[in-house]
Formats: sequence, C-alpha cells, structure tokens
Amino acid sequence: MVIRNSDKEFLNFLHNEFELSRADISVALRHRESDNGPLPMLLWQYGFVNLQQLERILDWLEEQL
Repeated sequence: MVIRNSDKEFLNFLHNEFELSRADISVALRHRESDNGPLPMLLWQYGFVNLQQLERILDWLEEQL
C-alpha cells in the first residue's frame, strides 16, 4: 500500500490529535481497502472515534483543501 504525503499528514493528525494507535489506524486502512469507504467514516463505524471527533476530523480535512 502506497501512502501519499497528504495521507501521512492526515495519519499524523489522527495519531497526535486523537491518540489513535498505529494499530487502530492500520485496522481502518485495511477495511478501507476492502470496503472502499472513506477513512473518517470507517474510524467512526468501528468505534475508534466518536461523533464529535468525526466532526473535528471532517473539519480538519476541509481546512486542507
């Protein structure tokens, strides 16, 4: 799996802001490959972040555009 620089920034944000472990993020990334869903939604769906955290993630992504 190739991770772009923008993805690295996002993964670092998740790790630093929400203290998600690399293992948690890896689980969501593996599911993204099979489910083809957006990573923030998968993190929420699998219980790694709550609804308030999901909103913060989506706000951060919007700021990056």
